[in-house]
Amino acid sequence: MSIIIRDLQSTSNLFVTPDGGPGCQLEARSPRVLVLCLLLGSLGFSSGGCDSPSSPQVLSEITRSAGLHFWHDNGMTGELYFCETVGPGSAFLDFDGDGDLDIFLPQGHLLGESKTEADRILPITGLPSAGARLYRNEGPDQEQNPRFIDVTESSGIVATGYGMGCAVGDVEGDGDVDLYLTCFGSDQLWINQGDGTFRDQTILSGLGDDRWNTSAIFSDFDRDGDADLYVCSYVDFTLQNHKQCFTDSSAVDYCGPSSYPPLPDRIYRNRGDGTFEDLTSSSGIGAASGAGLGVICSDLDGDGELDIYVANDGMANRLWRQVAPFRFEDTALLGGCAVNRDGMPEASMGASLADFDGDGDEDIFLTHLTGETNTLYRNDGEGRFDDQSSRSGLGIPSRRWTGFGTAWFDLDNDGWLDVFITNGAVKRMDERVAAGDPYPLAQPDQLFLNQQGQNFQEIDSALVQALARPFIGRGAAFGDIDNDGDTDILVNNNAGPVRLLMNRVGSKSSWIGLDLMGTEQQNLEGVRCEILQQGIPVRYRSRRRGGSYLSSSDPRILVGLGSVEDQCSVVVHWPDGSDEIFSTLEVRRYHVLSQGQGE
Repeated sequence: MSIIIRDLQSTSNLFVTPDGGPGCQLEARSPRVLVLCLLLGSLGFSSGGCDSPSSPQVLSEITRSAGLHFWHDNGMTGELYFCETVGPGSAFLDFDGDGDLDIFLPQGHLLGESKTEADRILPITGLPSAGARLYRNEGPDQEQNPRFIDVTESSGIVATGYGMGCAVGDVEGDGDVDLYLTCFGSDQLWINQGDGTFRDQTILSGLGDDRWNTSAIFSDFDRDGDADLYVCSYVDFTLQNHKQCFTDSSAVDYCGPSSYPPLPDRIYRNRGDGTFEDLTSSSGIGAASGAGLGVICSDLDGDGELDIYVANDGMANRLWRQVAPFRFEDTALLGGCAVNRDGMPEASMGASLADFDGDGDEDIFLTHLTGETNTLYRNDGEGRFDDQSSRSGLGIPSRRWTGFGTAWFDLDNDGWLDVFITNGAVKRMDERVAAGDPYPLAQPDQLFLNQQGQNFQEIDSALVQALARPFIGRGAAFGDIDNDGDTDILVNNNAGPVRLLMNRVGSKSSWIGLDLMGTEQQNLEGVRCEILQQGIPVRYRSRRRGGSYLSSSDPRILVGLGSVEDQCSVVVHWPDGSDEIFSTLEVRRYHVLSQGQGE
């Protein structure tokens, strides 16, 4: 089994293909790629099109021009502390309520009490002040690209711990989004004051956990209208119990999760007054430990209750089925999504949830370690899953890489959900060590196109040259930063720069955007919609901030409609069990759908 990496000067092979040796090439282009070529041509490019090494790009990096000057500090000094390789996440959020997406980025710091700046392996220069950073979206520049400015100091956020991930939600139900920051150390809860500033409510809220936590997600598990919280805990590693680990060749390397005891996750009920009750024990969540890295939330078995899926690193994953309010049972093994088709647990990192095949239920995608394959679990609609990693085309091309942040999104708005993965190793790669790389973990990212729900093919690298440059990818957030109707991508790299990738093709197709507003339910994670339009199949989409890896994304629902420009109708399945239809919605714009104002 070999993988062809396409030479950018060659035009005869469009994809990284799972089978075949040198010279194995596609006889003809996929129809999906031909559509992309036509879309790019419609932008007015006069290059050689998809046959040219200077082809126009479906994603382009605008990080510097957008004003994002951020470099993640993992604090490495040569000790090979386990925590150095795990973060950071990223978040899109509209913290000032002006209708566009702002950015929050967790940050690390120098590790080791006795260490000084002179001990750094990777010198850090030209950085903003220490700690996590908040950037406000100032709107478009003359070229219609968004511009961001650092407003961390004026916001009042002081997050100088060793940051990991972030969750966004409305804790107080006042319409302003709040921030929960997980750390290697003490977590923090930052409450939005509605005037551009935040206050630290960690201790008062009861969320001051000082274990090593990773991903977190706000969701209304008991349907009482406020934001409850699930927090993934990783392993019992500290700088004090750090140990040396080795490769098979006896070289010193980073440890893995099996070197330390796993921790139980935690779940909290929002009391409705800004404080939380720890229900980890009584809920059943605390009965099992696991090296939790990714978490997603939805009604996966169609019984009307929200369930929780947790990606555990090197251990069986958990599907916490909610059998009563805040009572959960792990059904992952019986449901077919605890381990892969071979019965083996994998190094699960990122997790994403969506209906990739258009059959009305949500399927699970997981990213894994080099030597494993990323996993696609197809849902049968009743919470039972089938591992379709190999037959889908998503498995074999991922073997070379270690995946982290990921999401289903519709690159070109043709109505079929594609998948993006940011990659970066956790074990030092021999060839990079030999080349003298002080931190030899960088890998390229990947983007796969959905072939009408049947399978996936990796996109031609000439169309996304921004993904070919290797970084140590970790958290990825997804959202429409310029409100033009397509999904853009924010990637926070470990010991590297943040990258903002702008979608250049999606808005050329028809689309509709949905911003759901409940009556009492300000936290609508997992709320499902059906998008109805003449000439196309029903599209099923859900509102979702959480997922990916250590990250939080744009909660608005963005639906690609291909070439169909007719008005849409949308059926919303609200958390209280009611259904409501909103008719004659114009395409190519965002709509606020408020509960009680439909038909």
